[in-house]
Amino acid sequence: MALPLSNGCTRLTLSPPARFRPQSTIFATLSPSRPDTVNLVESTSSFFDQDTRPIMLFDGVCNLCNGGVRFVRNVDRNRRIRFEALQSESGKKLLRRSGRAPDDISSVVLVEKDRSYIKSEAVLKIMEYLELPFPQLAFFLQFVPLFVRDFMYDNVANNRYAIFGYSDSCEI
Repeated sequence: MALPLSNGCTRLTLSPPARFRPQSTIFATLSPSRPDTVNLVESTSSFFDQDTRPIMLFDGVCNLCNGGVRFVRNVDRNRRIRFEALQSESGKKLLRRSGRAPDDISSVVLVEKDRSYIKSEAVLKIMEYLELPFPQLAFFLQFVPLFVRDFMYDNVANNRYAIFGYSDSCEI
């Protein structure tokens, strides 16, 4: 109970604790699976049926991203990574599988058969697939805290069109 005092303050008094009996409350229930829902992993598993290489999703109109794809293609002599533009239908499906909105083109995404990586984690994972010295560089960069790496990644990603420009269509 609150009692106003003459100096403008309020004094709170507490009453003794009330006795209560425990009640069980259901906060959430799981609804049974509907037959019309789609399992995203199953619906995109065909991407990995014949070819188990990971897929790098990139912004197809971003000049920086296209340059990054060209760089990875040149350094990845064994062709261990496949590429798909985020704007393509396949890219949108793989984005949804990765837990991202299908129109989210804010980050590079590396999709493996069982897992997806975004932002700086995707960049480091891509580096692990490349020829020397990139796997070693990725090893050392993993010791930089994730929030620092993603902060730096986000600053570049948010300004990529202003700094590097963009094209009207996907070059790759």
